[in-house]
Amino acid sequence: MQSMNIAGETANIIGRNLEIGRAADDQQSIRASHIVQGILKSAIAHERAFDFESAGRIYRDLMAANEHHRLIAAEIIQDHMARISGLMAEKALYERIDRNGRQILSTVGMNLADSPEIMEILLTADAVDFDNDGAVFVPLKPDYVKRCLDTVPRTFPGECGPNSFGTGATPPFLKREGDDTLRAASAEEFNEILQAASEYSDAVRIFSLPVQTDRSMSDYECVLGMDRTFPGLKMACTKKMADHEAAHLAARPDWLDGTSLMTSLTPMNSMVPSFIRSASNGSQLLLLDLTIAGASGPNSPEALLTLIHAQVLFMMVLAQTVNPGIVCVHGGIPGIMDTSHDLSYSSPLQPMINAALARLNRWVTGFPSAQSGGSTSLADDLDAAIQESEISRSRLRRYGVHMVRHALGAMGNLTFFSLEKFMEDCKREAWVRKNAADTEKSLPVPHLWLPEDPDAVGAVREMALRGNPRSTDHNLRHVNDMAAWERQILAAEEKETAGTDSEKRFTIAA
Repeated sequence: MQSMNIAGETANIIGRNLEIGRAADDQQSIRASHIVQGILKSAIAHERAFDFESAGRIYRDLMAANEHHRLIAAEIIQDHMARISGLMAEKALYERIDRNGRQILSTVGMNLADSPEIMEILLTADAVDFDNDGAVFVPLKPDYVKRCLDTVPRTFPGECGPNSFGTGATPPFLKREGDDTLRAASAEEFNEILQAASEYSDAVRIFSLPVQTDRSMSDYECVLGMDRTFPGLKMACTKKMADHEAAHLAARPDWLDGTSLMTSLTPMNSMVPSFIRSASNGSQLLLLDLTIAGASGPNSPEALLTLIHAQVLFMMVLAQTVNPGIVCVHGGIPGIMDTSHDLSYSSPLQPMINAALARLNRWVTGFPSAQSGGSTSLADDLDAAIQESEISRSRLRRYGVHMVRHALGAMGNLTFFSLEKFMEDCKREAWVRKNAADTEKSLPVPHLWLPEDPDAVGAVREMALRGNPRSTDHNLRHVNDMAAWERQILAAEEKETAGTDSEKRFTIAA
């Protein structure tokens, strides 16, 4: 039988291989079942490659053929069609976020008034658009932005593939069983963590500096220890390191230099020298943006992602200006607040908003990316924290991400690192990686229900004009957006759990 990977030939394939009437016998039904399974698997393969248009054509062809041959329950095809329509609309939304993020660099600009080093770099490169008198801050030339972003590599030698979970954030305190004293890790305790990470390297796909250490061990000594014991991709921040120490990460395919620069459209002066040094060194850069909805960024999901994307793009442009072709990993890490206005890693939206930003890059830009999730706000109940983290990782995996930091060992909104939790997280993650990979590849891509906000650029512009995202009219209008999105996602997940199973999807209609 001819291949069923070509969407436009689906109906012809069915017609050439099936003649099923009302008197179809069991053998014909079995044959029909195999053909339908092959067609659906072909469509799902297109989905998982983010080619939703081809998948949609296959489903439409199957629907047309089904009217003549009655191969499958009509509602099953309708369910697939509805999902693929949602995915195409979702991808269009990410394409708009990418366009708007680039547009912000040219129509709103970045506040560089107190950043003479950055201004000098951009002026020397002829990147500033002096003819634009409508921007709030310093605008960049659109063609310069495009030229720089086109030079960002879409892959790098040490990347570890989709759904890769690891440590990160350097929590300030080590959680010790039976000891509530808040202290950083000693050199001996840090070495125990290194040994555990080495033992569980099949589960730890990116090993960021896992916890802050006391004065017995410098950041550079931590890096040397990680180098000796962990064979995979590693990440550290070099801000506190001397020049010769930071150079240790330069041009290393197994290291990312984690750095940040922007907050609320303004460079953090304390980060400028280390950012420029890391870019000049040629280190692989993990460009971090830690904007929190309703606090340092807009309340609406689309506007929040647009702001974060714009700020990471600016970091990419600056890095490419300093060192063209340097690896830049999109480290947009949106945060969610709880009702008391604290960062909440227990919120179901924490993995979802990070999965949305991962989809922006996996589906549209092609930039390698790193997200955050798989952790918990719980700090005093280890068993519950382990369970909550596993649920968060399952969501991230189900919706599809790239590299995820903070997913193993962290707890208490990234305040603590627990070696005991880390080891249990790793055991569970290793089991999933070993046993669930094939199942994961066979599942359709779920819709994320990200709500639209046509005024996302206006939200960022208003924030720039007022200087404080908390007080903008846009934030007041969208104060309930996150809660409404959470309700929609949970309702969709509940419906999916209670809906048809994978076997019913391939059931031949009676």
